[in-house]
Amino acid sequence: QVQLVESGGGLVQAGGSLRLSCAASRRAFGFYTMGWFRQAPGKEREFVAAISWIGGSTYYADSMKGRFTISRDNAKNTLYLQMNSLKPEDTAVYYCAESRALTSSASEYDYWGQGTQVTVSS
Repeated sequence: QVQLVESGGGLVQAGGSLRLSCAASRRAFGFYTMGWFRQAPGKEREFVAAISWIGGSTYYADSMKGRFTISRDNAKNTLYLQMNSLKPEDTAVYYCAESRALTSSASEYDYWGQGTQVTVSS
């Protein structure tokens, strides 16, 4: 069983920044694609970004490009999401997840963290 634990969420003003982290318990963390998703109240889970197993390829939702940066440190078994220029509409619970493919489809992610709340005030 793989455990993913997110941290770094919180309350921030519009225009501010946050960096989310996701610690993975898996061995060979570096061999799996990792992704970030988010879910706002009353809305479906939404793809944010993904990064390939060696970190050479990244994939972003169009609305996140230029503001969010996904990265990973395989030596630390940790995934990151740097979020800049935050907007109130970025308010959501953010989840990290593991997949065998670089994909935006939530159904192709096998393991999920419990989520961390990000709230952006106007």
